[in-house]
Amino acid sequence: MTDTITLTGWSPEAVVFDCDGTLMDTESHWQDARSQVFRDFGIHPAPGFAERAKGVHYIDCGRLMAQEADKPKLAAEMTDSLLRHFMVQVAKDPVTMPGATDFVRRLSGRLPLAVASNCPLQVVESSLDRAGLLVHFEHVVVPSEANAGDGKGEPVRPKPWPDVYATAARLCGAAPQRSLAVEDSMTGIESALRAGLRVVGVGPRPRPEDAARADVWVPALNAPALSAWVESWTAHRARE
Repeated sequence: MTDTITLTGWSPEAVVFDCDGTLMDTESHWQDARSQVFRDFGIHPAPGFAERAKGVHYIDCGRLMAQEADKPKLAAEMTDSLLRHFMVQVAKDPVTMPGATDFVRRLSGRLPLAVASNCPLQVVESSLDRAGLLVHFEHVVVPSEANAGDGKGEPVRPKPWPDVYATAARLCGAAPQRSLAVEDSMTGIESALRAGLRVVGVGPRPRPEDAARADVWVPALNAPALSAWVESWTAHRARE
């Protein structure tokens, strides 16, 4: 799939963003945190671990790290250490992804915006706030055992389960099939698709069969084709 927008003639009623790697440039922070945990525990990860861990909920990542080290009993300890190191990194360096700030500001006020993330709520809100983006989002949805914000108090499971995206669309007052997800990881894309959203994939293009899972794939949120498509939304709504 090329960067050509294939959703011409369709416009969303709500947009739901992933946070890490989509809005905030935090993937390097997760990598640094994972590396530090491995060093702290004297463990050498197997090749390709960073890619396997991308987009994975931090608790599941801690379990995965312990499994790869063949030390499953250390999962809880490694998870706590992972989150602690990550939060230190984010506090030091809250950097947005290319084009993210302008893209969010362009959409802000035009339609409901939400964030659906696998990170803890405190991490998502603090990083977005430090970047000046939190004010633009009506809802931030993260995994929880009982999410009071969904109006039902039901558990919200992490990606790749559909819960965070389904909940975010509902809170925005939009049907999933009329909502757009913006994602950088295959874990997140799977979550959005299972919830019924259309998907814009962002970042380095993965292998063709993975890129084809998204409706559109662009290198960054400042891609000209993406900007032109967004500008067409007003005209499309006027015809509906």
